[in-house]
Amino acid sequence: MSAARRRDTRPELLVRKEAHRRGLRYRVDAPIPGMPRRRADLLFTRAEVAVFVDGCFWHACPLHRTSPKANGSWWAAKLEKNVARDRDTDRHLQTLGWVVLRFWEHEDAVVVVDSIETVVQRRREARQ
Repeated sequence: MSAARRRDTRPELLVRKEAHRRGLRYRVDAPIPGMPRRRADLLFTRAEVAVFVDGCFWHACPLHRTSPKANGSWWAAKLEKNVARDRDTDRHLQTLGWVVLRFWEHEDAVVVVDSIETVVQRRREARQ
């Protein structure tokens, strides 16, 4: 598991590439305001939108969730903590007035960026 990437995963890179192609500009692997040890995959600071591209295994995707047989109880607790941390991060950002967008790694990058672009544009327009 030490070979698992924390950032720059293939799904994340596909989303970033498509977003950049459309002219969206963002910060990559940026610290979350008020939570410096937690990071967003993409952060649109002016629009206050945080985007996460969650891995199916690490974030317990309801479609692709797996339970390792070896050391199963430890893994179950670990994955539960990951999901709880995700919800805590979401609540923190929403309290600050940010919009949180979470996508699964198996989702189509073009569809993901369609959603991101819509939300970012709406937030920018609302702030003008």
